[in-house]
Amino acid sequence: MQYEKALNAAEYLAKKTKRMPTVGIILGSGLGGIVDIMTDKVVMPYESIPNFPKSTVLGHAHNLVFGRIGELEVVAMQGRFHYYEGLTMEQLTYPVYVMKLLGVKSLIITNACGAINETFAPGDLMIIKDHINIFNINPLIGENDNRFGPRFPDMSEAYSKKRIEHAKKVAKEVGVEPKEGVYMFYSGPSYETAAEIRAFKVLGADVVGMSTVPETVVANYLGMEVLAVACITNMATGIQKEKHSHQQVLLAANKASENLCKFIGAVLQNWEE
Repeated sequence: MQYEKALNAAEYLAKKTKRMPTVGIILGSGLGGIVDIMTDKVVMPYESIPNFPKSTVLGHAHNLVFGRIGELEVVAMQGRFHYYEGLTMEQLTYPVYVMKLLGVKSLIITNACGAINETFAPGDLMIIKDHINIFNINPLIGENDNRFGPRFPDMSEAYSKKRIEHAKKVAKEVGVEPKEGVYMFYSGPSYETAAEIRAFKVLGADVVGMSTVPETVVANYLGMEVLAVACITNMATGIQKEKHSHQQVLLAANKASENLCKFIGAVLQNWEE
């Protein structure tokens, strides 16, 4: 059923936009500014796309945006979906399946997150080199469709080493100094307790957030390369002294968005298929 639904959406979008993107981008809270650097844009509201869920989180738009960055054809999700919104894993990762059927080969994922590593600070960018799914909520549970991918996909290189090295090289050229580390997936919507953060630190996590991992798992299943960049908006519970709020996250993400756009734009300007 997922294949037919995704194919229906992909065929609809291809007909409406006449575009053939090879890179997909998923934009996190407050990070939708990347769309501003795209040219020759075609905007498709989620509500107009067959079977697309709707984003309900403040700080997210609700559009699938086709366009170009340099000579590269891209499609960007201006507003992502989360497990805590009450969606199933199948629903929240549905756009990744659609991107695959549109011809997307690589996926760039951004997010806003909290820092566990105390050498990090709000405003920093972090290239994700690996992740931990503490609750092991996996989007591939259920009957497998071999038209998409194998029953047991490999995750030994969940985040493409090739794309990470390219991003690090570009970062030096444009004067951005991203950190590098491990992302912990926490389902939310409540923020983590101080005890949970202490446990996550012991497990090797550098940051914690409520997204990215489901999309990464599905992208690997579909044979896509993944590059993920986290925007640190706050220190995690027990490290940060004041209480958390989503407004604080959005404010910090908006401030860091210029740096992120500069970085991702430069990465895509020099992208090799």
